[in-house]
Amino acid sequence: MRVFEGYQRGVNLGGWLSQCVSMDEAHFDTFITEADIARIAGWGLDHVRLPIDCDVVFAGMDGAPGERMRHVDDCVAWCERHGLRLILDLHKTYGYMFDSAVVPDPDAFFTDPTLQDAFLRLWQTLARRYGSLPGRVAFELLNEVTNPAQAQTWNRIAARAMDAVRALAPDSWILVGGVYNNSVTSVPLLAPPRDGRVVYNFHCYEPLVFTHQAAGWVRGMTPDFTMAYPAPLDAYRQAAAHLGIWEAEPGAADARLIGPDYFKALFRSAIDYAERQNAPLYCGEYGVIDRADPQATLRWFRDIHSAFAAHGIGRAAWTYKVRDFGLTDPHYDSVRDQLISLL
Repeated sequence: MRVFEGYQRGVNLGGWLSQCVSMDEAHFDTFITEADIARIAGWGLDHVRLPIDCDVVFAGMDGAPGERMRHVDDCVAWCERHGLRLILDLHKTYGYMFDSAVVPDPDAFFTDPTLQDAFLRLWQTLARRYGSLPGRVAFELLNEVTNPAQAQTWNRIAARAMDAVRALAPDSWILVGGVYNNSVTSVPLLAPPRDGRVVYNFHCYEPLVFTHQAAGWVRGMTPDFTMAYPAPLDAYRQAAAHLGIWEAEPGAADARLIGPDYFKALFRSAIDYAERQNAPLYCGEYGVIDRADPQATLRWFRDIHSAFAAHGIGRAAWTYKVRDFGLTDPHYDSVRDQLISLL
């Protein structure tokens, strides 16, 4: 399988210009600074993934850059100075975000041409601004399409967006992910790549009942729920069924399977499809909530990294700070050095 060169070991900058922990201007000026980028480079990573929201960095649906676009410019410059590449992830577009609490009718994006045209204009602006930096900046079209019924509609919209980007950024990498919140099992539903600079992107938080235990935003999850890792796969299945939570399944893998082989089995269909399409495969988000036991978290990271390494899958951990998964937050003090060594 092709390797996404230069984007093998990364971390997300969630909470800064997307899912913002504050909309105060002081937040945007201080949440991520050049010192943070220097620290990430010092960890030995090769890139960051920068999520951005349309209403944070754009002036409106016409695609004009807003005043806060300067923070994206800053991050690009900081990354260059410290030897990091950057993936620019459109986490929210007009009319769509994976979080229905923020965008109550996300399916409107898939039926409203006005919203889709605005999406194209956003990408035209980004391609004009950063398309001359193909070795330093890659473009991720949209974060986490949720509804599986929109798989083919999303393929058509993504194709239009790729064409719009290509007209302005002929050599930039373009990342595209599938439905079920970028589930690895949805990669085979993606259209064949339109050219040789397309990357298939997925997210992995499986087993969700472990990585999102006690998460208040997960429908069905309870605030007192706890889950160990590792445990028999059937234990995760039973817990998910009891809570009413959907879990991706590793195909016909043995029900007792857990550990590195669980992830290798879970990734198998995506790996096979990416190989047939001669496209790199990349995991743009993975991580464990700060309610989990730190030692169990470390074991989970070791196992998933083993699967990444076995197949040359690049990745970016979620996330650098706060947002319930922050690697630099006190919850991870006892295991941080070991976690960072795995990234």
